[in-house]
Amino acid sequence: MSEEQLGSNVTRRDFINAGAACATSLAISETVLANPADATSEKKTAPITKPYLTPGKDFGDVSRGDPKPHKLIGAAQAEARLTPDTWRLEITADPFVEEPHTKVPATLTKSLTLADGTALDFKQLLDLGKKHEVHFLKAMQCLNIDTPLGQGLWTGVPLREVMKLCGKMNNVRRIYYWGFHNNDAKQVFKSSVTYTNAMETPPNELPVFIAYKLNGEAISPERGGPVRMIVPWSHGYKSIKWLQHIFVTNDARNNDTYSTGNNDPESFLKSAAYMDKSPDGKKFKVGEAVEISGTVISGPSGVKRVEYWVRKVGDKPTTLGDDAPELLQGPWIPCEMQEQPNWNNVFPEGIKANKVLGFDKNMGKALSWPLRYSMCSYGATIKGLKIGQYEVRARSVDLNDFAQPEPRPTQKSGRNGIQVRRFEIV
Repeated sequence: MSEEQLGSNVTRRDFINAGAACATSLAISETVLANPADATSEKKTAPITKPYLTPGKDFGDVSRGDPKPHKLIGAAQAEARLTPDTWRLEITADPFVEEPHTKVPATLTKSLTLADGTALDFKQLLDLGKKHEVHFLKAMQCLNIDTPLGQGLWTGVPLREVMKLCGKMNNVRRIYYWGFHNNDAKQVFKSSVTYTNAMETPPNELPVFIAYKLNGEAISPERGGPVRMIVPWSHGYKSIKWLQHIFVTNDARNNDTYSTGNNDPESFLKSAAYMDKSPDGKKFKVGEAVEISGTVISGPSGVKRVEYWVRKVGDKPTTLGDDAPELLQGPWIPCEMQEQPNWNNVFPEGIKANKVLGFDKNMGKALSWPLRYSMCSYGATIKGLKIGQYEVRARSVDLNDFAQPEPRPTQKSGRNGIQVRRFEIV
């Protein structure tokens, strides 16, 4: 499975500060508060050094399998076809027929199989890349985990270009794919996209693609290498690791593995703000500033702003639902979001920003900010709080003016509840 989770003992700040950093600046909104309801804003800029790309080793992991495929070494790894030299991709057609839903089977002019020696190998995939290679910046986020998982620059070949190797396709409505899982049918994790998703990418939209590089380097086994699927607009369960099998079907129903757990197997990433652990549980002296920070992910609906709300509470505060009137009517105050960095200092050597999907081809700047399906930092500094206990929350507001967790607040289409941190002024 491709979803990757930070361990419970790793904070978001630990994650952001890990690895090789690129210097960017985060403007911090400084709000002076006599009490949380009487807020005025005064902005200043405070430089913060954070890496924009997550090094491969610093992604979290919730890989499935026993043993986990990336734990295989030596001959076992080669036998599993998890090295560049041994990797192979089979593409076949599903003979499935079931009245009245599926009256005729899907067919391919040419199947690619191990049995006849035609399965796609790593060199052939790289050869396709010489003409069709794409790069895309994508944040990984699990459907049911409320912590961002990491962000990378992924490089590969659009799925449609690989499928063209099979010639004409007939009666294809979905394209399924899965990776190596110890040749155990019970461990297979399967995802799919529609024919239209794979083959008919609209202009300026992002293709489903088969990736072979992360941040300019070969994808490690831990990150699903040597080859994995990337579905830019979706949660991690669509971006299958250790890709080895594709089959086309005329069955229009979504039978992804994830659909069996009451999950929405067609959900998109949600625009959502996530808070760092600090200042949760901390005590601050009167007059001391309280800094909040975090990460916001931009889904298809984009991000207009991130905002926060401070609430004074007692020893046993009432739990507020995301739809509580007090929360919805609270004095939400805008945070400052990280500005676009100097991409020459972010992207690997040899990859220019104007060659990355979602970037202006002339100026080399992201066409939207935050870039869709990526994440950036936000922050605010709170001053002037009196003695007492407080809660602080942060939420995103998208380009449709939906405030998190709207428009889709249900967990099974992507967890994006409003997070809360508690602290005390003494």
